[in-house]
Amino acid sequence: MTEWNTEELIAADKRFVWHPFTNMREWCAPEHEPLVLVEGRGAILRDSRGREYIDGNSSIWTNIHGHNHPHINAAIRRQLDRVAHTSFLGLTNPAAIELARAIIDLFPKNSLSRVFYSDDGSTGIEVTLRIAAQYWRLRGSRKHRFIAFQSGYHGDTAGAGSLGAFSMFQIRPAHWSFPAIQVRDVAALNALSATDVANIAALVIEPLIQGAGGMRLWPSGTLRAVRKWCDRTDTLLIVDEVMTGFGRTGRMFAIEQEEVIPDMMVLAKGLSAGYLPLAITLITEKLFAAFDGSIADGRALAYGHSYTGNAVGCAAAKASLEIFQNEKVLEALQPKIRHLTVALKDLAGLPRVVEVRQCGFIAGIELDESKDTGLPSFAPNVCIRARSHGLLTRPIRNVVVVMPPLCITIAQLTQAVEALRASIITVWNREAAKNRNVEKATT
Repeated sequence: MTEWNTEELIAADKRFVWHPFTNMREWCAPEHEPLVLVEGRGAILRDSRGREYIDGNSSIWTNIHGHNHPHINAAIRRQLDRVAHTSFLGLTNPAAIELARAIIDLFPKNSLSRVFYSDDGSTGIEVTLRIAAQYWRLRGSRKHRFIAFQSGYHGDTAGAGSLGAFSMFQIRPAHWSFPAIQVRDVAALNALSATDVANIAALVIEPLIQGAGGMRLWPSGTLRAVRKWCDRTDTLLIVDEVMTGFGRTGRMFAIEQEEVIPDMMVLAKGLSAGYLPLAITLITEKLFAAFDGSIADGRALAYGHSYTGNAVGCAAAKASLEIFQNEKVLEALQPKIRHLTVALKDLAGLPRVVEVRQCGFIAGIELDESKDTGLPSFAPNVCIRARSHGLLTRPIRNVVVVMPPLCITIAQLTQAVEALRASIITVWNREAAKNRNVEKATT
């Protein structure tokens, strides 16, 4: 028995809550019982009925060192004993100052040198677009458009959504969206006309791998080629490391893999190790120096949020960086990456597995949901089935995501992949039997 009244919680949720990216008609159906997650420790989550699950997608790609890490818990408690939040508009606090210095120290000297705080990945990207647009206006330039890549996803706020989410989710672009064009790859980038290029303020890219677009890997050298294109065309390069940052690709940041320094870079999700909403936009000194006036004369950045520089969030993020060093997280991650590579090979030959893609400790299993296979919702059904094997994860359309906390053990990693293997086979067999029965009935 547990202390939670699951039925009461679910009834209240269905009555009062609207969930993101969720078909609420199905969610609120009487026969649907959502999982109510109540506890977590390490890579394990527990629901209100006492069942345990491996957190296979790091609580939507945010958790780094596991749930309930004592070092982060202690840092948050210490900060709470001082103050939870104070305004960052014209004021500051030690936690935000210390985190900014610690983050800047992770990059080469005289590269990314300034930190702007916001709440999440979407607002972190929004900051970059505001900075880029205003930067070129301050220089008397007409550059005002942005380039993003097809299948890229950078968030859902007005500006961030105009870079990809509007088209990805069939949302009609509103008149308040940023002017953006999408290109498929570097070849399409190089094919842009001189007229188009002359109006480009900045280019935005997810390095090495696109996340919400389906865990799509970029060809090796893409980020470096994009950096060269931006240098050649006097275009600002914005790198979105909301998903890839903090060890996900095997290095602290994905840009290290191709030795690229962008003009701006966005960090969120794993920044606070999955504890609190927090984002950072990193900026070069060259960009920062252009904003050397006042709000009144239009030379200061008139943008910010109520919880910018939140002290508790910054304390959690600083503690997370300390764990990377104290526990040698990146070194310990390398054998886990190799183990995941080997384990995933067993999935490649399963029924309707189109492709298994991996970038460091990020993986996606693409499943065939085409009409002629008779397997609609194959990926969601696999994820639901995986719960019975003790694994929680979520698909991106027809791609099942594997992105556990970096602290996961080898044994837990094996269990997670085995859960997916068993679930794919079970769902395939069930759907195949259903299709055979339909065929018999129609003949």
